[in-house]
Amino acid sequence: MTATGIAPVLQSRFSPLRFDSDHQLSEADVAILLEAARWAPSAGNSQPWAFHFRRRGDAGHAALVDHLAASSRRWAPQASALVVNLAQREVDDSGIEYSEFADYDLGQAVAHMTVQAHSMGLACRQFRAFNLDALHDTMRVAPGWQILTMTAIGVAADDDQPIPRHRRSITDLITAGVAPPDHDTTDQPRRA
Repeated sequence: MTATGIAPVLQSRFSPLRFDSDHQLSEADVAILLEAARWAPSAGNSQPWAFHFRRRGDAGHAALVDHLAASSRRWAPQASALVVNLAQREVDDSGIEYSEFADYDLGQAVAHMTVQAHSMGLACRQFRAFNLDALHDTMRVAPGWQILTMTAIGVAADDDQPIPRHRRSITDLITAGVAPPDHDTTDQPRRA
């Protein structure tokens, strides 16, 4: 069940299990998606993100597919594009932290791209089922940067419709992760 009142683009978003292998992303589509990510908020406006964006059929796409795990190889190659999402954690190879919030900020940028994609009639599926070390070496990732995830972007296959999704309750969202308030301990001995 989705609560009413949230933006329709958020309410109807879903991660497809299969993509339409005939759909092609235009250069203009790619530019809009990257522009949406570019405008995401980040700590101190550090913008510690980068995207290795390869459309199906473009040079470099096959290299990404080569490093997919068996589980993602079943569906990801059919997406219109695969995007490698990178965060800048350090300043070059100095060991000096670039941003302690790099992973969080990358997540914000990917979320912006995802919502923009959905508003354009596209769908995204985030995943981490790939050989990280081999992909890192193949891409010759610059010092200080780290691959975190990939995003498959395209149009959901006609036979892939959203299934009912379970989401944690609002109550759980605001109470999880913190200890419950202490009980009255006035009658109990204090610890030294």
